[in-house]
Amino acid sequence: MSHKRLLLDVMCGDLRSYLRMCGHDTVYALDRGIEDDDRIRSIARTERRTLITRDRQLAESVSDAIILTATETTEQLRTLRAVGIELTLSEPQRCGRCNGPLERTHSPRADSIPDDNPVWQCSDCGQFFWKGSHWEHVRATLDSL
Repeated sequence: MSHKRLLLDVMCGDLRSYLRMCGHDTVYALDRGIEDDDRIRSIARTERRTLITRDRQLAESVSDAIILTATETTEQLRTLRAVGIELTLSEPQRCGRCNGPLERTHSPRADSIPDDNPVWQCSDCGQFFWKGSHWEHVRATLDSL
């Protein structure tokens, strides 16, 4: 599977956890406090990220940008799949909160996580992840595409 380097503009934030859970290195502009189109263009260029946006004018100013017309997340995911973005859950690699890399670990909250469930921790923000109900919800959504 080929993971992409993606940049979501301010109107596409609902996609970030799906894309990160599929292993894509996904930056969300608002996570960096960025709303300005010039700064978004700059990040796309300097970090070599594919911009995903609903802003047609912004999309036309960035090479290889993906324009979304739908407002509903499931329809946006269908569009991304149709243009070749792989939407298959991978072993957890990216933090759903900050996009940092995940490392397999043991949780200090082991009593709240089933024994047979592996745990990952973000090396940037310290958040713990495991394949719980959110994982199953994302899987069901992706399977329905």
